[in-house]
Amino acid sequence: MKISDLPKYELSPEEILKIDEIIGRNKNKKGALIPVLHDIQNELGFLPVEAQEKVAKELNIPEKDVYGVATFYSFFSLTPRGKNNIRVCLGTACFVKGGKKIAEKIEREFGIKPEETTADRKYSLQINRCLGACGIGPVVVINDKIFKKVSPEEVMNLIYANER
Repeated sequence: MKISDLPKYELSPEEILKIDEIIGRNKNKKGALIPVLHDIQNELGFLPVEAQEKVAKELNIPEKDVYGVATFYSFFSLTPRGKNNIRVCLGTACFVKGGKKIAEKIEREFGIKPEETTADRKYSLQINRCLGACGIGPVVVINDKIFKKVSPEEVMNLIYANER
């Protein structure tokens, strides 16, 4: 995804104050970028380009470097995530054990593709290449809770039982 493909987002005055506070707490710390981005994402639910530009300016880091970090790590999102974030592992072990069928079931049920969020912002779907849990795959993470040996038949019940 190119930066020009991302939707424009206008930061509210409250969000700007919160971002300033987060940056202020970390500004003089070595390696502040990832903690700042993490805290902003926790506050806003994602990392809009406008927030990344502000971080770059305040931390005196090139915008391309901030964007590079934001797109490199899978736990950062450049688009709004739903209240319930669903991650399906499609690493080799999980893929072979049925991970793709699980992802396809979720896509059909919610009418979204990977990296998308439902229109009501209730659910987001992410695909991870490896969650490091190969022995218990296929693995699905729902709102940071890990589920092992998930089947396509049970995944929707797991999602609904663990939604926020």
